[in-house]
Amino acid sequence: MKHTISVLLQNKPGVLSRVTGLFSGRGFNIDSLSVAETLEKDVSCLTLVTHGDEAIIEQITKQLHKLIDVIKVTDMAEHDHVEREMAMIRIKAEAGTRAEVLRVIDIFRGKVVDVSPKSYVVEVTGSKSKVQAIIDILRPIGIQEIVKTGALAITRGKKF
Repeated sequence: MKHTISVLLQNKPGVLSRVTGLFSGRGFNIDSLSVAETLEKDVSCLTLVTHGDEAIIEQITKQLHKLIDVIKVTDMAEHDHVEREMAMIRIKAEAGTRAEVLRVIDIFRGKVVDVSPKSYVVEVTGSKSKVQAIIDILRPIGIQEIVKTGALAITRGKKF
């Protein structure tokens, strides 16, 4: 089962290496990883996606808690949350396909972020399945390159 885990940690050299080392040392895989500063410059939020049964996920979270620079570990599966990915796709967009590419981008609420004589760079944000769906639709037109973030997740605000 897939789990998205959010880890607040001290923004210090070597912390990310210790987190990834924890996974590799125990034979766990990281499907995606994203990390950036929070509102506090000395604290970063690392979001990672991994998979395993409940016992493996429990072991991962316990091991993360043991790392010195880790402040908080949240398994998003235990909380109501919003999860998104972002992709930038360079797609062939020659005269005969430009209108079709623009229609597809519009349907997926994406946007063109760069234009050249023979291609567009498109940005799309959404669930993993939405990002994969636009990739599947654009592939026959001619995708030249794709870069994607891993999952980003945040808990929903509390209800009144």
